[in-house]
Amino acid sequence: MDSILIERKNQVFRTGTDAQTIHCNKPSVAGSVSQRACVFCGSRVVLYPIADALHIVHGPIGCAAYTWDIRGALSSGPEIHRLSFSTDLREKDVVFGGETKLYHSLIELIDQYKPKAAFVYSTCIVGVIGDDIEAVCKKANKEKGIPVIPVQAPGFNGSKKDGYKIACEALATLIGTGDLAVPEKSINILGDFNLAGELWMLLEYYKKMGIHVNATITGDGRVEAIASAHKASLNVVQCSGSMMHLAKIMKDKYNIPMMKVSYFGIEDMSDALYEVAKFFKDDEMMAKARILVREEFGRLMPVLKEYKEKLQGKKAAIYVGGSFKAISLIKALRLIGVQTVVVGSQTGTPDEYEIINQLCDEGTIVVDDSNPIELSAFVKETCADIFIGGVKERPIAYKLGLGFCDHNHERKEALAGYEGMLNFAKEIYATAMSPVWQFTRQR
Repeated sequence: MDSILIERKNQVFRTGTDAQTIHCNKPSVAGSVSQRACVFCGSRVVLYPIADALHIVHGPIGCAAYTWDIRGALSSGPEIHRLSFSTDLREKDVVFGGETKLYHSLIELIDQYKPKAAFVYSTCIVGVIGDDIEAVCKKANKEKGIPVIPVQAPGFNGSKKDGYKIACEALATLIGTGDLAVPEKSINILGDFNLAGELWMLLEYYKKMGIHVNATITGDGRVEAIASAHKASLNVVQCSGSMMHLAKIMKDKYNIPMMKVSYFGIEDMSDALYEVAKFFKDDEMMAKARILVREEFGRLMPVLKEYKEKLQGKKAAIYVGGSFKAISLIKALRLIGVQTVVVGSQTGTPDEYEIINQLCDEGTIVVDDSNPIELSAFVKETCADIFIGGVKERPIAYKLGLGFCDHNHERKEALAGYEGMLNFAKEIYATAMSPVWQFTRQR
């Protein structure tokens, strides 16, 4: 264990010690040293939930299969985003180029599905052979009269976080081109992907407060609303790792203020509502927010109190995509009596890790961009009872014989908002207290 800490001392620390500086945003190393995905994956998962847009991957078929329907991003209308299209580049295309194939694919798909826009994703092989996808997109745009947006995301160009930035820059070319009428007290929600319908709960909260949500970027997203996102009064950023770059672009270009929030856990969910009401300086809006929060607290706290009594002494390990989400999870776990003993993320920032350091008990292991071997060692050392993570962490939990809670984009159950907190508490309780663990080997 000590060798791991020494080897990765710039990316791990224990709370309550002197070594509390963690170095983030390091390039991921190929192989088992990192848990991060590629640039293409990062761009695709951000843009994919735009439901009335066509998404076509210019590359080998394997790239399209990798990202097909990987998010539980639900739509209230069109579902073109759930279809996976690829130019399926082969050896001949690598030698002679794939631009003609891309052009004909675009024209055929636009004619058939009538999308409001099209996103064309480059991949590693396209970065190598040098296809000019921007020229192809311009030609298709001119012929079909819809935005055809190139997403320059060869996988080898960096990490998943770099893919987020490229996706934001692609969205920035669309924003400002629309002309929808937008009420004065309106917001854009950035970085919520409507996993398991979570966004619809958030929309209901803001509606009760008298706030109009203009564009949701990108969960249940619509091209027309995103194109008019520059008319909103405020950008509310849920997933800062993926969307803060777009919020900064919009602030510089359209002077739209931004606010970073979290919708996980009743504490952060309530703060998110209050902070928006404060921004608009509306007493009636704030009063409605207080009534909403009071009602939800009254409904949830008696149930959560019961879970807390039964979960006392349980320990959790957290490893998620962004450290801002991890902060919310630490608070939510504390509310139901569960101690966080390991916490980390793939795309955290030093400021967020400092908040984590202040929130956690002394001795908690905090790590950035870890790998399965390290995570397994940390979990075993701390004797965690439950692991909260994504699809890549699930096998770690099962192999070690402890419970797992899926809190990544593959999940099908809402965990955001007040109802999401109740679902989260139920899942943690059912998993940690399951009688099945008496039959697993003792750790």
